[in-house]
Amino acid sequence: MTAKHKADWFYFRTGCTGCAKAAGFLKEGEIEIVEQVPASRKLQVEDAKALLADASLLIAAKGRKVNEFDLSAGATEDAVTAMLGPTGNLRAPTVKVGTTLLVGFDESSYQRVFS
Repeated sequence: MTAKHKADWFYFRTGCTGCAKAAGFLKEGEIEIVEQVPASRKLQVEDAKALLADASLLIAAKGRKVNEFDLSAGATEDAVTAMLGPTGNLRAPTVKVGTTLLVGFDESSYQRVFS
């Protein structure tokens, strides 16, 4: 069986509730994950900027708040900040789907991106 959709990149932290929800969504939707990166590999500001350089849309969820950043004119400091946690590391889960980045887990955003 071939996956209908694929996630190019999945950054996750073991024991993270949002990461477990994201992984469950991807598994349930039979979404192929091309590359998985554990958060034990600490990714920081420069890594976030590199991800944003190839993206056209960032959807960042934190709690119930979801922010979208149109990156067609390039990454803004607000977009970089939305990707980082209080320690300065990339927030998990982060999923790259084509030119879209999903940071945090918001089920409706995942449904929209993977529909």
